[in-house]
This record gives sequence, C-alpha cells and structure tokens, in this order.
Amino acid sequence: MTDSSSNMDNRFYPLPCMFTLASLFCGFYSIVAAINTEFKTAAIAILVAAIFDTLDGRVARMTQTTSQFGAELDSLCDMVSFGVSPAILAYLWALHPYGRYGWLAAFLYVAMTSLRLARFNTKDSTSSSKNFIGLPCPAAAAMISAAVLFSHFLGVTGEVKHISLLLLVYILSYLMVSTHTYYSFKELPKFKMNRFQMLVGLLLLFILVAAEPQIMLFALFLIYLVSGPVFGLMTKLRAVKKKTIPTKKREP
Repeated sequence: MTDSSSNMDNRFYPLPCMFTLASLFCGFYSIVAAINTEFKTAAIAILVAAIFDTLDGRVARMTQTTSQFGAELDSLCDMVSFGVSPAILAYLWALHPYGRYGWLAAFLYVAMTSLRLARFNTKDSTSSSKNFIGLPCPAAAAMISAAVLFSHFLGVTGEVKHISLLLLVYILSYLMVSTHTYYSFKELPKFKMNRFQMLVGLLLLFILVAAEPQIMLFALFLIYLVSGPVFGLMTKLRAVKKKTIPTKKREP
C-alpha cells in the first residue's frame, strides 16, 4: 500500500504542469524584457505568470491530478517567476543607482523568496490553516510589477531612483518570511451580505480595475500588502481587551 501510494504521489500529469511551465515562461520572458529595458512588458509578464500559477493548482484539484512531482515543479518555477524575475526587474528599474545597496536588496529578495517557498513546502501539508503565513511570493512579485505599472502611468517610463522603492523591496523581503497572516482566497469570505450583493460588488470592482488598471492594481496589492500587519495588530488588541475586561469586572 505504501509503495503504490508513493508512486501515485510521484505520477506525472501533463495538464497542470503545462500551466506551471507557462508561468515559468512568463517569468523568464520578464527577465529578457527587463534586460532590454522594457520594464512595463516585464511587469505585465510577471502578473500573467501569477495568473498561470493560480490556475495550475486549481486545475490539478479540479481534475484530481495533484502530485508531489507537480508540487516540486511549482516551487522551482515559482523561484524563477516570483523570485529571480522580480528581483532583476526591481534592480534594473529602480535599485541600480544605489550601487551595492541596490544589488544586495535584490539578492535579499531572492533569498527571502527561497526561504518562503521552503517554509511553505515543509509546513503547509501539516498546517490546518487555509491562510498564508507570511506574504505569498506571487503577491510580493505582483506588488513590484504594480509599482512599475503605476510609475509608467505617472509618466516615468525608464529607470527611476526613489528611496521608497528601495525600502519597498526590503519590506517585501521581510513580509515574505514574517509570521503575519494573509488571506489565501481559497474560500469566499463570509460577509454579512447575500450572494447577489457580493456579485454586484465584485462587478463594480472589476469595472474599476478595467477602467484604471494601473492605479487599481497598485492600490489593491498595496492594501493586501498591509493587510497582514494590520490583521496581526487587531488580533493583539483583541487579546489585550480580553485580558483587561475580566480585571475591570472584579473591581468594586
């Protein structure tokens, strides 16, 4: 039984792997575009890679073709598409003027991505939580891409130099290996509204993104970026309130 189950885990399924390799292709193409100073194209390629990365897991679960081989391939491709690719884009686009501080920030981003993926691979199978511990590397890469697109919207099409972008790379590197909780969107959130109202809200959000994608993508990914620390702060405040309320009741 053990041997047969292990063989099933290592079985190769072409369909979900093709989505994973499509994500790898987009990540590699982003590197080529960034080297050619086509920063907007490189940013879009990373966002497309994130879409393929989302689809490969969903396709594997829907077709019941999940495997250990697919999981390992996904991590290797993620390292390129969401680790090396956004680091090179960030370095050539905004970090190059800072000299060694710039390429060290890019290296730190790649190193934290590898640690993030290693921690995810070792803990996710045993964890009961459906949310992410630490910022997912596709979201971190998408934040860099959204910053590039937003800068292009403001009229800056070439290399830029701003301290906030250097700090952004350091912040993203920290958040990926932090213990902040990020919503995974594996299940729909339980809001106090019916499904029709939720559909209307999602439709309005889609219209806003379609109308001004460069602004809205930057805003949405920025909100998701800060949601982890904000959620952690709210959890700590609730814990403090629970400890203080009983003591107040005991006072005469």
